[in-house]
Amino acid sequence: MTDNVDRDEVIYLPGDTQPEEAVAIPSFDELTPREIVVELDKYIVGQAAAKKAVAIALRNRVRRQKLPAEMAEEVMPKNILMIGPTGVGKTEIARRLARLAGCPFVKVEASKYTEVGYVGRDVESMVRDLVETSIDMVREEKLDEVAERAEQAAEERVVDLLLPPTPPPTEPANGSTLVNTTTPPQTESMQQEQMIRTREKLRAQLREGKLDARMVEVDVRERAMPSFEIMSNQGVEEMGTDIREMLSGMFGQQKKKRKMTVSEAFDYLIQEEESKLIDMDQVTRGAVERAEQMGIIFIDEVDKIAGRESGHGPDVSREGVQRDILPIIEGTTVNTRYGMIRTDHILFIAAGAFHVSKPSDLIPELQGRLPIRVELTSLGEADFIRILTEPKNALIKQYIALMETEGLKLTFSDDGIATIARFATQVNEQTENIGARRLHTIMEKLLEEISFEAPDMKRKVMKIDTAYVSKQLAEIVKNQDLSRYIL
Repeated sequence: MTDNVDRDEVIYLPGDTQPEEAVAIPSFDELTPREIVVELDKYIVGQAAAKKAVAIALRNRVRRQKLPAEMAEEVMPKNILMIGPTGVGKTEIARRLARLAGCPFVKVEASKYTEVGYVGRDVESMVRDLVETSIDMVREEKLDEVAERAEQAAEERVVDLLLPPTPPPTEPANGSTLVNTTTPPQTESMQQEQMIRTREKLRAQLREGKLDARMVEVDVRERAMPSFEIMSNQGVEEMGTDIREMLSGMFGQQKKKRKMTVSEAFDYLIQEEESKLIDMDQVTRGAVERAEQMGIIFIDEVDKIAGRESGHGPDVSREGVQRDILPIIEGTTVNTRYGMIRTDHILFIAAGAFHVSKPSDLIPELQGRLPIRVELTSLGEADFIRILTEPKNALIKQYIALMETEGLKLTFSDDGIATIARFATQVNEQTENIGARRLHTIMEKLLEEISFEAPDMKRKVMKIDTAYVSKQLAEIVKNQDLSRYIL
């Protein structure tokens, strides 16, 4: 549903597919676990076990929706713990899964939260973020539904601005209509027809864009209210919005005439008409239900809060954060500005590298609420070659498209790609293993000179082969101290 949403929570990446490659994907309800894995394979290389686990979790949601209400209430989601080094695809699997299913999705870092009583974000804010994401999703869907009607109404209002309609005949105090005896009825009829023809001409010119630069005066609504923040146990962002909404009713909305071009006025009036056509109460009800029944919360860096209390130092609240997260994953009710939200059927996917700590360092209750354990494997040279070439959003495809905007045709030979993968593997082994993210640093350094010179280059065809890759990277990779800084 939300193709390419991204927000910080919601992840939104336009341009993943080319029009000619567009293939109709079955609806969420029809996707089998095998088909879900096939869709994930288009963007993520390897990690079959993790893909299989999330595909089953997603399919179980469809199965649950087909159960009788009483039984469906008892079926709880099987939360997943992904274990694997950084850069192997943990976040990307969860993100693509949510986009595929059209589910409200937020990604949070466990290390951002603090135990209740400490200064910082409380863990319940992740549920509030999920509801906000769901509200945005449902509102966008409703906007698509009313877009045509809103555009027609806005068009009518723009034509009214360009050619105000004839005022109706006035009525005296006794209720009888004043009749203009000086104008014959035939003349009035002709004037009306002339007005209709003129309006239709203006409408045609408006649709063709011929009036876009003309200036018109539009009544713009402005909210006059003081701006301030209030600290509360809900957090600044929550209370601030509630207070603003309350005060907007008290201070009211003032209208102010503003001059703008016809094209700007048309866009503004479309938004105004859309807000009139959308029932926000209905949006809120649908969004809350969707967040409760289909929401996915991805908790990254869960290994950073693993470990027992040391009693001092900056990590003193780590186990406290685990205790606070526990009731949310178990199933509790969180108070949000849209009402109470139950977390019983939200799917939680936790992930961590677990380099220093182990999953068994988590408190036992939290371990029990993450019953499905999936270990993601480190990536090697063969995986890097596939990552560079196979996915729809592969790095090489991205750089080729970027250089095409400068008129430069960039090509990569097979041996050049293999050399890039070999260097990435070598640097990961010699320094820190950051997985596929190493390809970003390698590729950026490799193409730095071309990217800089591309607009001024007379030669508009470049081939990246083994010789070019070795020339750009060999010395840096060989010098370990240098590669630590540069790559």
